[in-house]
This record gives sequence, structure tokens and C-alpha cells, in this order.
Amino acid sequence: MFTLPFTPIFAASAFVYAIEKATTEGKITICALVVVSLFSWTVIITKFRQLYRARKMARKFFAAYRATRDPMEIFRKKLEFDGAPAYELYFVGAEETEYHLKNNPVELTQVQSVNNGEGKKSSGFAETDHLAKSILTKISHASFESVKVALERAASAEALSLEKGMIVLSTAVAGGPFIGLLGTVWGVMETFSGVAKANAASLAAMAPGVAGALIATVIGLMVAIPAMFAYNFMVTTVRAITQELDGFATELATQLEHKYVDNRALADEIRDALRGHVPEAHIEPVPPQLASR
Repeated sequence: MFTLPFTPIFAASAFVYAIEKATTEGKITICALVVVSLFSWTVIITKFRQLYRARKMARKFFAAYRATRDPMEIFRKKLEFDGAPAYELYFVGAEETEYHLKNNPVELTQVQSVNNGEGKKSSGFAETDHLAKSILTKISHASFESVKVALERAASAEALSLEKGMIVLSTAVAGGPFIGLLGTVWGVMETFSGVAKANAASLAAMAPGVAGALIATVIGLMVAIPAMFAYNFMVTTVRAITQELDGFATELATQLEHKYVDNRALADEIRDALRGHVPEAHIEPVPPQLASR
């Protein structure tokens, strides 16, 4: 009959015997470790799925974002990349920018300027690339500050979301062996107390109690070891994604400022304001009788 290689480990009489001989305190400790293990494995499976999806969708989002020149294009096309932390950060920043473009816009117009006596076409604001010059509805620096605050808030929220549940794994790593050790020490104490009361200091009398006590430490290590490997892997992955988020937040803020923030010089802003609010001087025609003089 075919048997699995690891079957003797769990079916061996030593494991079952140790469980049966464990004291009441030891069995309570083992039950506590089982509960910790259930929480630990729930977090491990959930976080693995979350981080896998985050990395997968982030690659798709960055590919789509890098393929555009307008940082607002993905938002306006209503493309979605659910599960990507970078997309959630991008959506918050783009939504805040769009709000200010609609409610607090700065309208720019191309004007004629004279340079060295020659007529020349001028944009009226800082020379940037063709796309930036073609966008005539922008936002002020004050509005852009709120956009940067929204990006920082979104980056912090995504980082907290990625780290959620990690405390369970760290608790399992640090607490599992100690809980098991508590059950072992307690069981050994009970064993020696029983031997002392019975006045029978023989190996046969001590072995069942010691075996029942040691099983708590074994289960504690079985809880802590998988949690330790998973925790180290997840901490490294979360740190990488967080650093990627910080870099992308800076990149997005720079591109939004380059294309959607009014970067004109103060003199140009005053000139455009005067052009928009002060009417041109109206010159009355000179009467003929005065012209003859």
C-alpha cells in the first residue's frame, strides 16, 4: 500500500502519545497555539494574494501611464487598475487636480509681444513642451499645494493598507515559541511534582509527563517558523512597494506641475490680468476745424 513519506511524522505513536499525556495546562496552551496558527495562516494567504495582485496590477498601470504624455489621460479615459496601490494614489491626485481645474481654473491666452521692435508670437507663460503650451486651463500654485497634500495622504493610506495584518505574523513569530515554552515548563513542573509526591523517581514515571510537556514547544515552533519566513518576505515586498509609491508620487507631482500649474512670471500674470479687466483707451476723432489749425 502506498504511503506518503511524511505520514509517519504525524501518525507516529510518539506524537499521539505526547498529546494524550499532556496536562490540562499543556492542552490549553496547545489550543491557544492552534488559534494563533489559524490567524497566522489566514493573514499569510490573504497578504500573499494582496501583494501578488498589487505587483501584477502595478506593472500594468505603470506600462499604461508611461505610454501617455498627459498625466491626466488615464483618469479622463476612466481606465481602472484595481488592486494597484500606485493607481489608487494616481486617482486621488488626478481627482484633486480635476476638481481645481473645474472650480479654481486659471485661464491663459496666447498674446502678441514685441521683441526688439519685431512682432513675435509669445505664449505668455514659461516655455515648456508642446503639450504644456497647448493647455490653456491650469491651476494656481495654491491649488497645487492641496494636490500635493492629497498625494501624500494617499501614499500614507496605501502604505498602511499594505502593512495591515502584519502585526499578527510578528506576534506569531515572537510569541509562538514562548507560549509553547510556557506549556512545556508548566508540564515539566507538573511532572516533577507528581514524581515527588509518588516518591517514584524512575524514567517510566517521568517519561509520559515530559513527553506531554515537550509537545507544546514543538507546536509553538511549528506556528512560528512559517510565520517567520512569510513575515520576512512580506516586509521586504511591502517596503519595495512603499518606496515605489513615494517615487511615483514625486514623479506625478512633477508632471502635474509641469503641465497643469500656472508657472508664468509675475509680470506676465499682471499683464494678462490687466488685459482681461482694463478696456483699451478709446480715442475720439479730431474735429475738422481743429485739424485745419
